[in-house]
Amino acid sequence: MAQAPARAASAVRLFDAHCHLQDPRVAAVAPTLIRAAAASGVARFAVNGTSEKDWHIVKQMAEEYPAVVPCFGLHPWWVRERSPDWMDSLRRFFAETPEAAVGEIGLDKGSHGKTIDFGEQVEVFQRQLELAKEMDRPVSVHCVRAFGDLLEILKQTGPFPAGVLLHSYLGSAEMVSGLANLGCYFSLSGFLTGMKSTKAKQMLKSIPLDRILLETDAPDALPKLADVSVSPVPVRISDADTENHLKDSESQTSTASSESLNHPENIHIVLKYVASLLEMPEAELAELSYKNATKLFSYPGSKVHPEAGAI
Repeated sequence: MAQAPARAASAVRLFDAHCHLQDPRVAAVAPTLIRAAAASGVARFAVNGTSEKDWHIVKQMAEEYPAVVPCFGLHPWWVRERSPDWMDSLRRFFAETPEAAVGEIGLDKGSHGKTIDFGEQVEVFQRQLELAKEMDRPVSVHCVRAFGDLLEILKQTGPFPAGVLLHSYLGSAEMVSGLANLGCYFSLSGFLTGMKSTKAKQMLKSIPLDRILLETDAPDALPKLADVSVSPVPVRISDADTENHLKDSESQTSTASSESLNHPENIHIVLKYVASLLEMPEAELAELSYKNATKLFSYPGSKVHPEAGAI
């Protein structure tokens, strides 16, 4: 009985352009999440590391799953914890993993980000942007309440022919044109459901169709819509290792309850919501966003190729 929705959904192809399946809250059940999402039509997962502590997990996950595109980066929340040789370590991971993209990196002036020296954030961000340009790889960027700063830094460092993925984009419609001109793609997640629908629609309509991506940002960004029920992460409560992963999470979320956790199969909810605001058929948006993501992640050395799906 549970297979019917998955078979129906698999009529579309989807690419989860940004997620964190290595996160301690879901790492123990990542194989289950990947299988369920794949059965529903999710063909690729761009899994983003956030600090020196999890890059090796992302690397291992990519080795185990052909559908996982590994990304390595130092997230602004963890810049204070970086080691003196963090950049050398990051370069080693890229040397050992030629199929990897850069991410998650960025700038944050939000409630947590404002507790972290912004000058340090900018320094770490710029060094990683320059690395992405040097390697000719796309880069996945986190930006919270710092779009003015982001635009200036991208102008100074860019353009970016390999592409910049603005993950969980919630910026204004007015910012889109300038960012798109620098090579940016706009990745949409469940966080969009928290934006006023009229503002979200205006922003979405301003994005060029060849720059739209979809993501889950799992295990965060759980979509919240009154008329949509979201399936929980299948946490095995009896599994002590899983419970420890949940308890030991370093994510800045308010709860580790499985009901609050997102997973890649929920990209179908994001698809449905974005399609409704764009007044576009879901199948058309799915294929459009899939092709956009495939193009972005089809750099030299990548396991992604425009003519082939994951095995």
